[in-house]
Amino acid sequence: PARYFDTSTTEPISFFLSGLEELLSWKPDSNDDFNISSVPLAKRQPPLHSKRPRTLVCHDMRGGYIEDRFIQGSATRNPYVFYHWRYIDIFVYFSHHTVTIPPVCWTNAAHRNGVPVLGTFITEWTDGEKLCEAFLAGGEESYRAVSEQLARIAQRYRFDGWLVNLENMLSAAAVRNLPHFLRHLTAEVHSAVPGGLVIWYDSILQTGALKWQNELNEENRVFFDACDGLFTNYNWKEEHLERTRRLAGLRHFDVYVGVDVFARGDVIGGGFDTDKSLRLIRRHGLSAAIFAPGWVYEHLGEENFLQNENKFWGSLAEYLPTHSICVLPLATSFSLGMGTSRFLEGKEEEAGPWYDLSAQEIQPLYPEREGWLSTGCSLQDAWCGGSSLKVQGTIPPGEEHVVVRLFSLQMPAPPKLFLTLLYKLEGPHPDEFAVSLELTTWDSGTCHEGNVTSLPEPNSRHHPRFLPAPPPGLAKLLAACNRGSNGWTSRCYELALQDCSLRDLSLLVSRHQPSPQETPFTCLLGELRVLDTASVEASPPQVQNLVASQLWWQ
Repeated sequence: PARYFDTSTTEPISFFLSGLEELLSWKPDSNDDFNISSVPLAKRQPPLHSKRPRTLVCHDMRGGYIEDRFIQGSATRNPYVFYHWRYIDIFVYFSHHTVTIPPVCWTNAAHRNGVPVLGTFITEWTDGEKLCEAFLAGGEESYRAVSEQLARIAQRYRFDGWLVNLENMLSAAAVRNLPHFLRHLTAEVHSAVPGGLVIWYDSILQTGALKWQNELNEENRVFFDACDGLFTNYNWKEEHLERTRRLAGLRHFDVYVGVDVFARGDVIGGGFDTDKSLRLIRRHGLSAAIFAPGWVYEHLGEENFLQNENKFWGSLAEYLPTHSICVLPLATSFSLGMGTSRFLEGKEEEAGPWYDLSAQEIQPLYPEREGWLSTGCSLQDAWCGGSSLKVQGTIPPGEEHVVVRLFSLQMPAPPKLFLTLLYKLEGPHPDEFAVSLELTTWDSGTCHEGNVTSLPEPNSRHHPRFLPAPPPGLAKLLAACNRGSNGWTSRCYELALQDCSLRDLSLLVSRHQPSPQETPFTCLLGELRVLDTASVEASPPQVQNLVASQLWWQ
């Protein structure tokens, strides 16, 4: 069927639904199995409903369902990717189709990094009025049928809820039922999807008029009270934020103040001035909804996209509370889910562009320190996948090393950790540097390294012990302990901790000889793993009941 498979290539594709009839007649179909997310939502800290401002990203690009519709990837050159997952809380996939089901590759990439994904339910113009009249004015039975279908769709494809965006006038009968519909949809989504969310876009007033308010007020509060949050329109000033904060009361983190990165209309700041908008939003303790950050790609062009993307998110980092990893194992090759070649064990296996967000790996923090440290992605060389993490910086005069924070952690440390690292030093004098890992723990009177008699480290900084060879129980898994290849160096480490809580995982780049000059370095990271020894040594569960279906031979 054309909805599920590309008519020219037969490849499975992601799809949307148009109109009320398609929504109400939708049912699961064996052909749509490809659209079910295969990655459960990873846990992270702090959880979504913590007492701190959140960041929602609303992705709207060229009508949606472009190269990202190909579920098994495509040979796209310079595709759009998003990878600053550590800095955001919620990802919305937006298009102008009535029922925008997020392409499964986005759900997989976001979930792997702990971010929930929402689809969009949108009505607009006169067709939207008719559609709303049909399901809202009719009474309880008709709006319940719609909310039950939307909840079933999220449950079936394993994404996390809906942004509801009704951008047309409503009759008196329809607007009377709107809060009931939102309340019912929210309850249905909560029961069908663990941690599910329904967010309302600021467009309609309680009278049924279409009039964007750019704030939470008495005219639209009834809709905010019926669901998990409000996404405001973009043309606000500081007084709107003040009023919103007062009216929202304890729910101020549930108001996502809209920021259009394209800066359309009368806005405070978009583009590389988006930080001005965020500064004000955070000053009033509100959450932010960053709309169309694909501006970086669409406006500044595809060629230098990765550098521009790091610059854009780096400029906002001060206003984006980050998230910590809270479960082991942590293993990543830093791949973005795209590349100009495919690499395996440091060797180019296949040249040519590829794009598959489902293959994106866990992404780190991307620390930037003006003038002396930048982290980015290198497509020119990788250990596995399409890219490696490129850390460039300078060791200042008189200093011995720099510490580059890659991941924030928040979990009790197991008694023994194994860490593995694959790296490559570039530049004229790679022999001048040593590369290793540093783990920090939260200060506590009880935490110490190794056995009980050893003293706690100052500042709770721990430097895992280098292992020339893997211990016998792990020889198979960690075969590459001292065997890099194709210019990559492989290292294994272990660290024994007692009563500790993990805090940060950093890369330590040090020079062998102290120097009065500053020393620049470039280091590629190809793979990083942090393993709990006990669970790795236990035998893995056996795979059972393996079935292959939907085979197409070419």
